[in-house]
Amino acid sequence: MNGPERRPRESQMPLISIAIPVYNEALNMDALYRRLTGVAERMSDRCRMEFVFSDNNSTDDTWSRIEAFAASDARVRAIRFSKNVGFQRSIMANYLHTRGDAVMQIDADLQDPPEMLEQFFEVWQKGFDVVYGVRRKRREAAWMNQFRRFGYWMINAISEHDIPRDVGDFRLVDRKVIRALSQMRTPNPYLRGMIAGLGFRQTGLEYERDARVAGESKFGLSRLLRLGLTAVFNHSSVPLRMASILGIMMIAVSAMGTIYFVLLKILQPELPQGLASMHVLVLFGIGLQSLLLGIIGEYILRIYLMLRAEPLAIVDSSINIEPAELVL
Repeated sequence: MNGPERRPRESQMPLISIAIPVYNEALNMDALYRRLTGVAERMSDRCRMEFVFSDNNSTDDTWSRIEAFAASDARVRAIRFSKNVGFQRSIMANYLHTRGDAVMQIDADLQDPPEMLEQFFEVWQKGFDVVYGVRRKRREAAWMNQFRRFGYWMINAISEHDIPRDVGDFRLVDRKVIRALSQMRTPNPYLRGMIAGLGFRQTGLEYERDARVAGESKFGLSRLLRLGLTAVFNHSSVPLRMASILGIMMIAVSAMGTIYFVLLKILQPELPQGLASMHVLVLFGIGLQSLLLGIIGEYILRIYLMLRAEPLAIVDSSINIEPAELVL
C-alpha cells in the first residue's frame, strides 16, 4: 500500500518570478496584489513565488502601495526609476532583477489574467522555454483592433524572423532566456521581437483579454506607432533595402523621362516649356530624398544610442533588493 503523497521540500521547488512594470496604477494595485497572492496560494504545493515590481517613476500612490505590500510580504521586491524610461525598457530592467527559475511578465491593469500562470507553468515544465499568451479577443474599439492586426501583419512580413501575431508581453520565460536577453544591450528594446529571435522552444496559449479594471490606458495610438516603428527598425533591414531600390527606380524613371522629353522636343519644337511639370518633379524628388534620408537616419540613431551606452534605467529606490543586486 502506497503511503501519502509527499509534498516537495520548499527548497526543492522552482522559484517563479512575477514581473510587473507599473506606471500610475494605484487604483489597480490592491486588486492586482490580491489576485497574485491568490495564485501563489493555489500553487504553493508546486512552486515558490516572488513579485517584482518596476515603477516607471509614477506620480500617484503606486510606489507607496508597493511599500505597504512589502512591509508585510517578503516576496514583494521592487525598483523605482529616476525617470520614466518607457514600457519596454521597464520590462527589460525588471527581468534583470528577477531571481526565478522562470519569469512571468504581466501588466498591472489586469487585462491579462494572472491565473494563467498555472497553465504557463504546466507547459514550461514540459520543456518549453517561452510560453506566451495569444489574444483570442480584445475588448476595444473595432478600428483599433484592425489597426493592431495590420501592424502585427506588417511587422511579421518584413521582420528577419517570425514574430507571433496577436501576442503582447504576457509570457513566461525560462531563466536561460533571461540570461540571453541580458547580453543584448539594446538601447530601445522590442522584447517580443528579441525573444522571438533568440530561438529556444516556444509555444502560445490562447486567452481572451479582459477590459482594464481601473484607471486609463497609457498606451494610446501614438505610443503604438512608436512601438511599431521600433519593431520595424530593430528587427528588419527591409527599409534600408527599400531605400536603395526606390533610389534605383527613381534614377531609371528620370533617365526614361529625359529621353522622352528630348525626343518630344526634337519632334515637336513648338511645345511650350513645362514649368509646372518640372516643379512637380523637383518637389517629388526632394520629398523622396527626405524620406530615404529619414529611414537611414533611424538606423544611424540606433547606432548612436548604442555607442553612447546609456544605462537601461537608473534606479532611484529599491525594496528588498540589495545594492549589490542592482545591475543597471
